Amino acid sequence: MALPPLSILDLATVEPDGSIRDAFAHSVNVAQSAERSGYQRVWYAEHHNMPSIASSATAVLIAHVAARTENIRLGAGGVMLPNHSPLVIAEQFGTLAELSPGRIDLGLGRAPGTDGATFRALRRSHASADNFPNDVLELQRFLSDEIPPSQVNAYPGRGTEVPLWILGSSMFGASLAAQLGLPYSFASHFAPQLLHSAIEHYRAHYVPSERNPEPYVMAGVNVVAAESDEAAEALHARAEVSRVRGFLSRGRDIPLTEDEAASLIDTPAGREIRGMMQHTAVGGRERVHRELESFAASAGADELITVHIAPTRAEQLASVRITAPDA
Repeated sequence: MALPPLSILDLATVEPDGSIRDAFAHSVNVAQSAERSGYQRVWYAEHHNMPSIASSATAVLIAHVAARTENIRLGAGGVMLPNHSPLVIAEQFGTLAELSPGRIDLGLGRAPGTDGATFRALRRSHASADNFPNDVLELQRFLSDEIPPSQVNAYPGRGTEVPLWILGSSMFGASLAAQLGLPYSFASHFAPQLLHSAIEHYRAHYVPSERNPEPYVMAGVNVVAAESDEAAEALHARAEVSRVRGFLSRGRDIPLTEDEAASLIDTPAGREIRGMMQHTAVGGRERVHRELESFAASAGADELITVHIAPTRAEQLASVRITAPDA
């Protein structure tokens, strides 16, 4: 087995006592560290109405990070297309592609990335999700030069051919990516249940396209890396408490304390949240690399997108550095 290409998913997380500005500064530090140490790409995910996640305006954050890095690929992992007009997304990512040629990816998801009330505040309807396949095709046309100039075009956007990916955690995304001949990214870092069946279906039913003659799979995996296996295991235990605290504090005026979250770690809700982290590589550099190699081989993934879930900024950066292919 060999270590596959590694990438990073960055949610621009806001610490309990931190600020959004601090989160953005940390995102720059993560991308710069990733660029120095051999990661393929850094992606940012669209979420709304979540005080702990600051990556809602995904294209704006990509532009900010691109201006402070030189060559690493940056992209959305992903844009929730039912929330937007394909024309607007083509213009946004066409702009990014013109500003940072050859560096921009566009991953597309079908979920709203938020709760029902916020979905309504986005002025979208549930029918928008049903139109996702057509919206993907429309967006693809806007980013090509297929539409005659006399008709509606994306400026910027036209002719940029920004690479599109389909994101998903179900058979729907796998089927759509296969039908359209697009690369596929599975969200196994938080939705592990259908990982193997979705990827097997995608590969078995893949229809080659001009741009993507072969199927290509990226799978999400959590990582907790430290200087030793023992330190990483202790860090992982803290990360589990932090994850339970974050989920069970949603909707509360006063978030749970660490002690309160720790007391809930083995409740049914706590076990369910921890189960979302089923695919997590934990250890020092050698053990983490072995676990990532094993996970990629089991999943049939060509590339892994890592989510560094250590509780603090310094520990996350250390995890990025220790896991890095070229460290």
